[in-house]
Amino acid sequence: MEDDNKFSYFFLGLGLGVAVGLLFAPKSGAETRDLLLTKADEGKEYLKRRTGELRESAEEVIEKGKTAVGRQRDNLSSAVEAGKQAYREAVSGGAAADDVPEGI
Repeated sequence: MEDDNKFSYFFLGLGLGVAVGLLFAPKSGAETRDLLLTKADEGKEYLKRRTGELRESAEEVIEKGKTAVGRQRDNLSSAVEAGKQAYREAVSGGAAADDVPEGI
């Protein structure tokens, strides 16, 4: 996560540096404006791609979480059912009420 921040800051600084450099470049105003518009469009496309990648990544993580929760729920259900079955077997085939020690 920390590397992603450094990566983003790098590109932000790079973009700002390019913008400032273009403003002081020896081109005509129209050429500079066209270049800035082109670079701004490229930046928007980059952000759209990056956002899409992040969304896909988040969806994968959510899906893995749902799968893990589902598995744990199934395991818990199995354990509860096994406990109920063991209790039923102990009660039906086990000791009578007179055989149970006092205090239990």
